[in-house]
Amino acid sequence: MTDHLLRRARPLGGDPVDLLLSDGLIAAIGPDLDAPGATVVDAEGLIALPGLVDLHTHLREPGREDAETVLTGTQSAARGGFTCVHAMANTSPVADTAGVVEQVWRLGREGGFCDVQPVGAVTVGLAGERLAELGAMADSAAGVRVFSDDGICVSDAVLMRRALEYVKAFDGVVAQHAQEPRLTEGAQMNESALSGELGLVGWPAVAEEAIIARDVLLAEHVGSRLHVCHLSTRGSVEIVRWAKSRGIDVTAEVTPHHLLLTDDLVRSYDPIYKVNPPLRSADDVAAVREGLADGTIDIVATDHAPHPMEDKECEFAAAAFGMIGLETALPIVQQTMVDTGALTWEQVAQVLSARPARIGRVEGHGRPLAVGEPANVVLHDPDATHTVVPGDTASLSRNTPYAGIELPGRVVATFLRGTPTVLSGELTEGVHA
Repeated sequence: MTDHLLRRARPLGGDPVDLLLSDGLIAAIGPDLDAPGATVVDAEGLIALPGLVDLHTHLREPGREDAETVLTGTQSAARGGFTCVHAMANTSPVADTAGVVEQVWRLGREGGFCDVQPVGAVTVGLAGERLAELGAMADSAAGVRVFSDDGICVSDAVLMRRALEYVKAFDGVVAQHAQEPRLTEGAQMNESALSGELGLVGWPAVAEEAIIARDVLLAEHVGSRLHVCHLSTRGSVEIVRWAKSRGIDVTAEVTPHHLLLTDDLVRSYDPIYKVNPPLRSADDVAAVREGLADGTIDIVATDHAPHPMEDKECEFAAAAFGMIGLETALPIVQQTMVDTGALTWEQVAQVLSARPARIGRVEGHGRPLAVGEPANVVLHDPDATHTVVPGDTASLSRNTPYAGIELPGRVVATFLRGTPTVLSGELTEGVHA
């Protein structure tokens, strides 16, 4: 393994120092380090962060390799600065058995660009009728600790209670897609005066908030861990804040697109803006930013949801829900939270690395930039700007809502256990090269 000397990087935005990456670890940190034989990476002006961890990624394999594969998804993740992603269970077949989660886990290891931690389904086939093999998935080689029917809500309160009780045995967590199904039948966009004006079926905020309120009470009742996926409304922020004030063990995530975009974009009837949960009001966007800044919302998670263009280039009602987002996540967090003064780079490391790793119980990721720690490091240029071009992505899909938008910041390099997966903004051959 080649040693790498990162010259004059700024860990967490602090003063410039050198970082020596050797044998998969951060071997030394200090000014003007001497490392004969090491490959020198000029990191002047670059922010060094721990490798990013995404708790919510759709890699589509097995079953929808036309939209994404584990390889292309993890290459996209590496370009975005991620060293670990959690792969959601809504594949075909569904990741509801030890066999399927081990397949996804092994595909990640073989790819060599990013660690893949599979998420197990809560219910068999995501059907919401009976619990999947949670214990077998936890005991598998994949060591699953996060369980979710994401894309579908575990709407049955008895099933949700049983799942919360079951995962306590192995320190797991249930990640809920909070969407009351009867309140959202046929829903296409955020319910508001605008949805009426556009003639699109509205998706009320209460459909999300009611499930979160129920589930935090269930989590308190059984003494278990609950994670709320892609929280999107002011009311949801307030419910989670209340639950935390009671000492309930709940964590929550917000997506980059809910930090930046509003439902006004749906005026165009462009399905690129169709997502689940839907883009919300400007007031909701302000609320989730406030919630992230004050710690009510624990993390940012991408909900990277690739789709082939035929599933997006159609009428709005027939289009698939979802947006890609691995390569734009860090720039959007910079624009919405850092450049506005709401978060420091040290806090960014918490919301995009340390906390998601802790929620997912992932070892070796989300660790501090310190001597002896795993050399999972991303170098980010905060002063660069780039205009988003849909085709300029490692993902197989092009459904980005940011086409033509200028975003701040650029990932220059990503290191997975000391091996570069991205250098000078371009993919390398990965850790198996």
